[in-house]
Amino acid sequence: MSVFSPSIEKLIESFEKLPSIGHKTAVRLAFHMLNCSEEETNSFVSSIINAKKNLKYCSKCYNISDTDPCTICGNTKRDQSIICVVEDVKDIIAMERTHEFKGVYHVLHGSISPMNGIGPDDIKIKELLARLMDGQVKEVILATNPRVEGEATAMYLSKLIKPLGVRVTRIAHGIPVGGDLEYTDEVTLMKALEGRREI
Repeated sequence: MSVFSPSIEKLIESFEKLPSIGHKTAVRLAFHMLNCSEEETNSFVSSIINAKKNLKYCSKCYNISDTDPCTICGNTKRDQSIICVVEDVKDIIAMERTHEFKGVYHVLHGSISPMNGIGPDDIKIKELLARLMDGQVKEVILATNPRVEGEATAMYLSKLIKPLGVRVTRIAHGIPVGGDLEYTDEVTLMKALEGRREI
Protein backbone atom coordinates (compact mmCIF):
# COMPACT_ATOMS: atom_id res chain seq x y z
CA MET A 1 0.00 0.00 0.00
CA SER A 2 1.33 3.44 -0.97
CA VAL A 3 2.01 6.07 1.68
CA PHE A 4 1.08 8.78 -0.84
CA SER A 5 -2.38 9.90 -1.89
CA PRO A 6 -3.54 8.71 -5.35
CA SER A 7 -2.95 12.19 -6.85
CA ILE A 8 0.64 12.36 -5.60
CA GLU A 9 1.26 8.74 -6.63
CA LYS A 10 0.05 9.55 -10.16
CA LEU A 11 2.38 12.59 -10.30
CA ILE A 12 5.34 10.48 -9.12
CA GLU A 13 4.54 7.81 -11.74
CA SER A 14 4.46 10.51 -14.43
CA PHE A 15 7.96 11.71 -13.49
CA GLU A 16 9.24 8.10 -13.39
CA LYS A 17 8.36 7.79 -17.09
CA LEU A 18 11.02 10.40 -17.93
CA PRO A 19 14.47 9.10 -19.00
CA SER A 20 17.00 8.54 -16.18
CA ILE A 21 14.45 9.36 -13.47
CA GLY A 22 14.24 6.77 -10.71
CA HIS A 23 11.69 6.58 -7.90
CA LYS A 24 13.58 8.79 -5.41
CA THR A 25 14.17 11.54 -7.97
CA ALA A 26 10.53 11.29 -9.10
CA VAL A 27 9.37 11.79 -5.50
CA ARG A 28 11.65 14.86 -5.13
CA LEU A 29 10.40 16.34 -8.42
CA ALA A 30 6.75 15.69 -7.51
CA PHE A 31 7.07 17.45 -4.15
CA HIS A 32 9.05 20.28 -5.73
CA MET A 33 6.18 20.86 -8.17
CA LEU A 34 3.64 20.71 -5.33
CA ASN A 35 5.61 23.39 -3.46
CA CYS A 36 5.69 25.72 -6.49
CA SER A 37 3.22 28.56 -6.72
CA GLU A 38 0.22 28.12 -9.00
CA GLU A 39 1.75 30.67 -11.36
CA GLU A 40 5.03 28.71 -11.59
CA THR A 41 3.15 25.44 -12.11
CA ASN A 42 0.95 26.93 -14.84
CA SER A 43 4.01 28.40 -16.55
CA PHE A 44 5.76 25.01 -16.49
CA VAL A 45 2.72 23.17 -17.87
CA SER A 46 2.18 25.89 -20.47
CA SER A 47 5.80 25.65 -21.71
CA ILE A 48 5.37 21.89 -22.28
CA ILE A 49 2.05 22.36 -24.11
CA ASN A 50 3.44 25.19 -26.26
CA ALA A 51 6.54 23.19 -27.20
CA LYS A 52 4.39 20.19 -28.21
CA LYS A 53 2.05 22.45 -30.20
CA ASN A 54 4.54 24.82 -31.89
CA LEU A 55 7.57 22.68 -32.64
CA LYS A 56 7.84 20.95 -36.02
CA TYR A 57 10.47 19.25 -38.15
CA CYS A 58 12.44 21.42 -40.55
CA SER A 59 11.49 20.23 -44.05
CA LYS A 60 15.13 20.50 -45.13
CA CYS A 61 17.25 18.96 -42.34
CA TYR A 62 14.63 17.43 -39.97
CA ASN A 63 15.84 19.40 -36.96
CA ILE A 64 13.11 20.35 -34.45
CA SER A 65 12.24 24.02 -34.77
CA ASP A 66 9.55 26.69 -34.34
CA THR A 67 10.16 27.73 -37.95
CA ASP A 68 10.46 25.99 -41.31
CA PRO A 69 13.19 26.09 -42.43
CA CYS A 70 14.93 26.01 -39.05
CA THR A 71 17.25 28.84 -38.00
CA ILE A 72 20.36 26.92 -39.09
CA CYS A 73 19.07 26.09 -42.59
CA GLY A 74 17.69 29.62 -42.94
CA ASN A 75 20.98 31.27 -41.96
CA THR A 76 22.62 32.64 -45.13
CA LYS A 77 26.02 32.76 -43.36
CA ARG A 78 26.08 28.95 -43.01
CA ASP A 79 27.93 26.99 -45.69
CA GLN A 80 25.15 25.10 -47.49
CA SER A 81 27.71 23.02 -49.41
CA ILE A 82 28.74 21.04 -46.28
CA ILE A 83 26.20 18.80 -44.54
CA CYS A 84 26.93 17.19 -41.18
CA VAL A 85 24.81 14.05 -40.75
CA VAL A 86 23.79 13.22 -37.16
CA GLU A 87 21.53 10.61 -35.61
CA ASP A 88 19.51 12.82 -33.28
CA VAL A 89 18.49 16.45 -32.78
CA LYS A 90 20.46 16.50 -29.49
CA ASP A 91 23.62 15.80 -31.51
CA ILE A 92 23.19 19.16 -33.28
CA ILE A 93 23.24 20.88 -29.90
CA ALA A 94 26.47 19.06 -29.03
CA MET A 95 28.10 20.01 -32.35
CA GLU A 96 27.00 23.63 -32.08
CA ARG A 97 28.63 23.96 -28.65
CA THR A 98 32.04 23.66 -30.38
CA HIS A 99 31.41 26.87 -32.40
CA GLU A 100 33.58 25.26 -35.11
CA PHE A 101 31.12 23.87 -37.64
CA LYS A 102 29.78 26.46 -40.08
CA GLY A 103 27.84 24.17 -42.44
CA VAL A 104 24.33 22.73 -42.14
CA TYR A 105 22.94 19.50 -40.72
CA HIS A 106 20.82 16.51 -41.60
CA VAL A 107 19.14 14.56 -38.78
CA LEU A 108 18.58 10.87 -39.53
CA HIS A 109 16.36 10.29 -36.47
CA GLY A 110 18.07 7.03 -35.66
CA SER A 111 20.64 4.60 -37.01
CA ILE A 112 20.46 1.33 -38.91
CA SER A 113 19.95 -1.45 -36.37
CA PRO A 114 18.70 -4.78 -37.75
CA MET A 115 18.60 -6.21 -34.20
CA ASN A 116 16.00 -3.55 -33.32
CA GLY A 117 14.16 -3.85 -36.62
CA ILE A 118 15.42 -0.47 -37.92
CA GLY A 119 16.42 -0.53 -41.58
CA PRO A 120 17.52 2.21 -44.02
CA ASP A 121 13.89 3.02 -44.90
CA ASP A 122 13.07 3.73 -41.25
CA ILE A 123 15.40 6.74 -40.95
CA LYS A 124 15.84 9.91 -43.07
CA ILE A 125 18.28 8.50 -45.65
CA LYS A 126 16.10 9.08 -48.75
CA GLU A 127 15.66 12.70 -47.67
CA LEU A 128 19.44 13.12 -47.35
CA LEU A 129 20.04 11.70 -50.83
CA ALA A 130 17.40 14.05 -52.24
CA ARG A 131 19.38 17.02 -50.83
CA LEU A 132 22.47 15.89 -52.74
CA MET A 133 20.80 15.76 -56.16
CA ASP A 134 21.10 19.46 -57.03
CA GLY A 135 24.92 19.33 -57.12
CA GLN A 136 25.35 22.11 -54.54
CA VAL A 137 26.69 19.88 -51.74
CA LYS A 138 30.47 19.31 -51.87
CA GLU A 139 31.00 17.38 -48.61
CA VAL A 140 28.98 15.19 -46.30
CA ILE A 141 30.44 14.72 -42.79
CA LEU A 142 29.18 11.54 -41.15
CA ALA A 143 28.88 12.30 -37.43
CA THR A 144 26.93 9.24 -36.37
CA ASN A 145 27.71 7.90 -32.91
CA PRO A 146 30.84 5.71 -32.65
CA ARG A 147 29.10 2.46 -31.77
CA VAL A 148 28.17 -0.54 -33.94
CA GLU A 149 24.91 0.95 -35.26
CA GLY A 150 26.46 4.35 -35.94
CA GLU A 151 29.43 2.80 -37.76
CA ALA A 152 27.13 0.58 -39.85
CA THR A 153 25.01 3.60 -40.76
CA ALA A 154 28.12 5.61 -41.72
CA MET A 155 29.44 2.82 -43.96
CA TYR A 156 26.04 2.39 -45.61
CA LEU A 157 25.73 6.14 -46.28
CA SER A 158 29.29 6.30 -47.62
CA LYS A 159 28.53 3.60 -50.20
CA LEU A 160 25.41 5.50 -51.32
CA ILE A 161 26.94 8.99 -51.44
CA LYS A 162 30.42 8.44 -52.95
CA PRO A 163 29.07 7.47 -56.43
CA LEU A 164 27.31 10.87 -56.52
CA GLY A 165 30.70 12.62 -56.62
CA VAL A 166 30.30 14.14 -53.16
CA ARG A 167 33.24 14.01 -50.72
CA VAL A 168 32.36 11.81 -47.72
CA THR A 169 34.22 12.26 -44.43
CA ARG A 170 33.80 10.72 -40.99
CA ILE A 171 34.46 12.58 -37.75
CA ALA A 172 37.66 11.41 -36.09
CA HIS A 173 37.51 9.07 -33.13
CA GLY A 174 38.26 11.32 -30.22
CA ILE A 175 34.86 10.32 -28.90
CA PRO A 176 34.81 7.16 -26.77
CA VAL A 177 33.44 4.08 -28.53
CA GLY A 178 29.99 3.32 -27.17
CA GLY A 179 29.49 6.98 -26.20
CA ASP A 180 26.90 9.50 -27.41
CA LEU A 181 27.61 12.90 -28.97
CA GLU A 182 25.27 14.70 -26.58
CA TYR A 183 27.46 13.72 -23.58
CA THR A 184 30.82 14.53 -25.20
CA ASP A 185 32.71 17.66 -24.12
CA GLU A 186 33.33 20.55 -26.54
CA VAL A 187 37.11 20.04 -26.85
CA THR A 188 36.77 16.36 -27.77
CA LEU A 189 34.06 17.20 -30.31
CA MET A 190 36.17 20.02 -31.76
CA LYS A 191 39.17 17.69 -32.19
CA ALA A 192 36.96 15.01 -33.69
CA LEU A 193 35.60 17.53 -36.20
CA GLU A 194 39.09 18.83 -37.09
CA GLY A 195 40.43 15.29 -37.54
CA ARG A 196 37.66 13.98 -39.78
CA ARG A 197 38.82 11.70 -42.58
CA GLU A 198 37.66 10.32 -45.89
CA ILE A 199 35.96 6.90 -45.73
